[in-house]
Amino acid sequence: MSASKRTVDMLVEAFDLNQRRKFVLKNGDGKPVVDLYFKPITRSDRKKAQALAGTEDALDISTQMLCQMAELQDGSKAFASADAAKLQRMLPESVLNELELFLFGLGEDLSLEEAKND
Repeated sequence: MSASKRTVDMLVEAFDLNQRRKFVLKNGDGKPVVDLYFKPITRSDRKKAQALAGTEDALDISTQMLCQMAELQDGSKAFASADAAKLQRMLPESVLNELELFLFGLGEDLSLEEAKND
């Protein structure tokens, strides 16, 4: 008789944390700039981003999460943690919002206002 699996092991085995979603970032003219890939976010990822951001501010944490999670096609990191401040300063907020909404799996059909109300 085989030993039954623990519930925690069944849960962990049920989800593939290596599966990535692709986001095509386009410029103002609609031309592709870069493809970014995102694995599922874990609670550990969120806590790490919060620690790196050094604040409770949701905008700073979400941009730090973007820097931590975004990958290029080959699996390398698209950003360094230090890039968060430059992204916040130098990108239109609408672009950063679009990236972060995708990162958090809020979908392309969901507006920022709808996401804020969730």
